[in-house]
Amino acid sequence: MASPPRLHLFDLDGTLIRGSAAAVEISRQLGLSAEIAELERAFLTKALTPDEFAVRARELWSELTLEHVVAAFDGAPWLEGIRDVWADIRARGGYCAVISLSPDFFVERLLDWGAHAAHGSRWPAVPFTQPVNREGILNASAKVKIANRLCAELGVDLDECVAYGDSMSDAEIFATVPVAVAINADHHLSGLATHAYTGGDLREAYELVRADR
Repeated sequence: MASPPRLHLFDLDGTLIRGSAAAVEISRQLGLSAEIAELERAFLTKALTPDEFAVRARELWSELTLEHVVAAFDGAPWLEGIRDVWADIRARGGYCAVISLSPDFFVERLLDWGAHAAHGSRWPAVPFTQPVNREGILNASAKVKIANRLCAELGVDLDECVAYGDSMSDAEIFATVPVAVAINADHHLSGLATHAYTGGDLREAYELVRADR
């Protein structure tokens, strides 16, 4: 009897992008690395909520163009083997999705790499002519809600989900699914992960999941 399909849920910042984040890579293109580092520190210490971070980043990125976004995406320090992993998941009848607090205009570019779905915070179109709508900015709890919605849409049970993440924004989803892989993770995921991986190749982290099935 064939195994039921699995839904693999990937975080972006610090997980698929090693040691960096979409906001950091975008800001680097604009020459604003020091400024975004300050916002990142405030976010990590919870001095800024996700929506407040987005509002501040929107102000910082007033000169952002699509060319900057493309350069940031192409130049980011991605893990090796992402496309290979997603192709294997598809070949096995499974699904792969990215759920990230980062802007949707960055996250959705991963659809071209083979993700079935890519959900990011809803931002205004680039170049910006509109403010950030705070209600469209995701938080850690939203990851769980989106995962449940994807399960319903794809006909996958939550018990057949695998989560991949690296930090505190992944703790809720890690506590919700039966299998979770901490990738280059910090202390916030201690005790929550089924597997832990440190390195630069998603294929190696994925093998930990394949081996337990």
